[in-house]
Amino acid sequence: MKEIKDEKELHSYLEQHQLTNIFNDHLKEHAVLCEFEQGERICTQGESARFLYVHVSGKIKVYTTSQDGKILILSFKQPLEIIGDVEYVNGAELLNTVEATSTKVKMIRFDFEWLKKHGNDDAAFLLFLLDIIAHKFYRKSTAMSFNLMYPVEVRLASYLLSVSALKEHTFTDRLDWLDLKDVANFIGTSYRHVNRIIKQFCMEGLIEKNKGVIVIKDRAGLQIMAKDNIYEQ
Repeated sequence: MKEIKDEKELHSYLEQHQLTNIFNDHLKEHAVLCEFEQGERICTQGESARFLYVHVSGKIKVYTTSQDGKILILSFKQPLEIIGDVEYVNGAELLNTVEATSTKVKMIRFDFEWLKKHGNDDAAFLLFLLDIIAHKFYRKSTAMSFNLMYPVEVRLASYLLSVSALKEHTFTDRLDWLDLKDVANFIGTSYRHVNRIIKQFCMEGLIEKNKGVIVIKDRAGLQIMAKDNIYEQ
């Protein structure tokens, strides 16, 4: 992670996402624009939460790890997203791990200390938090129905689009056996069924699998299969 000392760029993101009236002048003074590389962790499950992150550029994934080390991907996010909101309100440890999946992810970071000092009595900021948290719970409640409503081909195509880099069209991680098992868990099917659909996609020219790496060959075709990506609506 690196901090970007560019006030003009920071305020440009605030304007782009209509946040100039959400964060008061005191909070803006302490805002920090951060950039994360592909595969870099933004925050880690179980650690003490210190910052509120406003996701303004790039793509991230959110996942949880069980006590026996199994990883379950919960969602993929594009701007605008807030990381650390529930932890800020509850004073809890980080619920999930958040990682950058595109080549450059940019976040505006606010220290909890300054939020408590300058935001806890600010109606615009508090209403913003309420709206964000309520929207998250709504999306979570509908996620299971998506998996039940759509066939596996649609779910897998959506997953592949979600974890692929926007420019390179290649996966950020090698898809070995454990990765495919995580894919199966995420989209609600078996590992064998995922393997069958991957072979089908290869035969149809949508993707190519070589030495454990999957490359998207026909993004437009995969988007048609994914019905505009059910996991990023």
